[in-house]
Amino acid sequence: MTNPPGDPASAARARDTVDRVCEGVGRVLSGQETSLRWLLAALASGGHILIEDFPGTGKTTMAKAIARAIGAQFKRIQFTPDLLPADILGVSVFNPGTQSFDFHRGPVFTQILLADEINRASPRTQSALLEAMAEHQVSIDGTTHRLEDFFFVIATQNPVEFRGTYPLPESQLDRFAIRLELGYVSPEQEVEVLRSQEQGHPLESLASCASVDDVLALREAVRQVRVSTDVRRYVVDLVRSTRGASSVVLGAGPRASLALGAAAQALALMDGEAFVTPDHVREIAVAVIAHRLVLDPQARYSGLTRQAIVAEVLKSVPVPR
Repeated sequence: MTNPPGDPASAARARDTVDRVCEGVGRVLSGQETSLRWLLAALASGGHILIEDFPGTGKTTMAKAIARAIGAQFKRIQFTPDLLPADILGVSVFNPGTQSFDFHRGPVFTQILLADEINRASPRTQSALLEAMAEHQVSIDGTTHRLEDFFFVIATQNPVEFRGTYPLPESQLDRFAIRLELGYVSPEQEVEVLRSQEQGHPLESLASCASVDDVLALREAVRQVRVSTDVRRYVVDLVRSTRGASSVVLGAGPRASLALGAAAQALALMDGEAFVTPDHVREIAVAVIAHRLVLDPQARYSGLTRQAIVAEVLKSVPVPR
């Protein structure tokens, strides 16, 4: 028997899953509560996430910790300029015994995929993930191969290195529901990081505190969180406003509206709410929308940021009451 929409028991179990994962990962990463909350919002809403920050801020550690916390199959691809699409998707190899080609699956056939330093690979290789991220399948030699029911991509990139890197194209950026910046922790938290790693890395002792099935149930519970017509319109108005914003060449599309609505539903469930409020939408709007915008050259050189444009949109679009 399935639970009815908005079933309180399902919502309670879903929040318990979030709490357990958050507690487990929090023992590994200190001072990243907001980033972890937004990452879990992406995980719970079925979106993928892009983490962009300086070296040593914990990007790879966060990805590994999430995988361990839910007991998911995890694979890491180190993106480099010589990486080929076949290195990600797999390749067909001729079998002399059967006189046929056998498909050898690549690392994309997993549950959590870490695309480390994704902007170091060529655009051709980056595009190998487009179909996988959007449709949970890959097409090779005319054959479609389904990925796992649970498939979550965490990509990282370093914003301060330019040699040997290729900026992600707009179509690739649009596949990421949320973009995060971890940032540096406070001095006190950095001291705690040193203390916690004196006898070994905390990641080594992190045990599974939830399961992939728990996360799939969490995603179903997120879909049951109610969204009013006014809040739906607010989401659309925010996204549409970026298309006419000054200095914006290309605004956010409908995929941004879908991602923003779903992420807000996840935040509402995590907060114990049965419905989405405008505050949930506003909390995560910059992380969902900003990376999808394309600015004109003059705006980029003048120091105007995409985050600032979304912040202005949040100020100008009326909030439903």
